[in-house]
Amino acid sequence: MKKTLLMILVVLAAMTLCCAAAEDAAPMTHAEYVAAEVDSEVYVETYVQATQSWWDNKITVYCQSEDGAYFIYELAATEEEAAKLVPGQKIAVKGYKSEWAGEVEITDASFELLEADPWIAEPTDVTAVLAADELIDHMNELVTVTDVTVEAYDESGAAFAYKNAEEKTDDLYFKVSKDGATYEFCVEFYLTGKDTDVYKAVEGLNVGDVIDVTGFLYWYNGANLQATGITVK
Repeated sequence: MKKTLLMILVVLAAMTLCCAAAEDAAPMTHAEYVAAEVDSEVYVETYVQATQSWWDNKITVYCQSEDGAYFIYELAATEEEAAKLVPGQKIAVKGYKSEWAGEVEITDASFELLEADPWIAEPTDVTAVLAADELIDHMNELVTVTDVTVEAYDESGAAFAYKNAEEKTDDLYFKVSKDGATYEFCVEFYLTGKDTDVYKAVEGLNVGDVIDVTGFLYWYNGANLQATGITVK
């Protein structure tokens, strides 16, 4: 009887230590997050940079820290909680590392607001590595590309295309070229909608325009920058 009681106490003590260790677990570095297996549980501390529109108690968040960026897909949040996810806010995020069409993201996640000075990322110029394998190292970061040329999006010769061609709403798609290579970028409607400067700027593009583009380096079967700013040279 005494041995049984002792064993129970040992097991309970071990469980308590285990739980305490889990609660006190250090957040991953970005390198550790990159190295983690897909579908594994991840825990990071990072800073909100932008959000898509809140709906159905979910919000998609673009986050970045000094060592790398994260795309948090459909983070669970009430409308009141989502309103606190402003650019610069530090948060702790627990969820699962996922991959879809090459895009690495955190899904099924929860978050906690953290006390810290606001931090906003400066865009990294990735023009020189657009065609290089190392471009993927900047996935989900706020980046900029300079002096790219607007190409015809399709056989119609137009400089861009609407995802919803009939209503001329939703995402916009456009193509640019640099050093003989062509890239497809987009304006994500739920991030930067029809009334934003970047949406209007893409609607005003002409084939042959030379532009600078700033945005988040999303991945969809290859680099698919989601533009947040356009400057026509």
